Amino acid sequence: MISTVCSNPLTALTKGKMNLFAGFPPTAKHPTPTFGTEEQINAFVNLDPEGKFIVSTRIRVGRSLQGFPFNTLLEKDQYAEMEKRLKEAFNSFEGELKGTYYPLEGMDDATRKQLIEDHFLFQECDRFLKSAGGYHHFPTGRGIFHNPAKDFLIWVNEEDHLRIISMQMGGDLGQVYKRLVHGANKMESHPKVKFTRNERLGYLTFCPTNLGTTLRSSVHIKLPKTLETPEFNAIIDKYELQVRGTMGEHTETKGGLVDISNKRRLGLTEYDAVKAMYDGIKALIALEAKK
Repeated sequence: MISTVCSNPLTALTKGKMNLFAGFPPTAKHPTPTFGTEEQINAFVNLDPEGKFIVSTRIRVGRSLQGFPFNTLLEKDQYAEMEKRLKEAFNSFEGELKGTYYPLEGMDDATRKQLIEDHFLFQECDRFLKSAGGYHHFPTGRGIFHNPAKDFLIWVNEEDHLRIISMQMGGDLGQVYKRLVHGANKMESHPKVKFTRNERLGYLTFCPTNLGTTLRSSVHIKLPKTLETPEFNAIIDKYELQVRGTMGEHTETKGGLVDISNKRRLGLTEYDAVKAMYDGIKALIALEAKK
């Protein structure tokens, strides 16, 4: 985890065996952010219209607010100030994005139970985040925003200052992506919300593996026939994808149901990251359908 924004935050992480970004040389610069043109975005169609393979689709981006350090150095009053600004931005949402913010501090039992049932609630339980100092002053300044449809969600001060999430059941990646783009752009356009971005490293986040686009586009997908085959691994390598269990980071795969996402965040645009994942999943479905 990166403890604060500084002039050269990755010096210790880009040398020798510690190099997290081999292939991104010191002279390289992350490209200008772009979610793609309207034509490019509209080209993302439902990858699994019959619902045979993809269970759900989810895309998220992380963001840090200008003028605030990462969690390890945030003071209690800074958490409160950040939460106040973000609530103002949430109140500006209209249409499908409009929803309700639920602060963790002082949350009643009924709301807590519902958020747990929806799998929306984050708690003070990640040992990696805890060891990195991510739970200072918990639960002050933490909360969850979501719309009534529960397909647009924002975590406040879970790991990053913001995690903007779009998700739904099925394989309509285009619909999920459009909602994510709409929400992220709406947040960034609010006068009280300015995101921290570095010319070389892109958007800055608490965990260095998310630097750049910060974007993770993923599906939960059933591939029982091909999961352990060389052909499956070849597609994963070709499109630079990541495979893990459906219960989150550091979990194992079970029964052919896996979480597959883009691996790269740095050195490519948001659109390119989603396109790689889209093309890779399309190829994996074609492979599974042939078996």
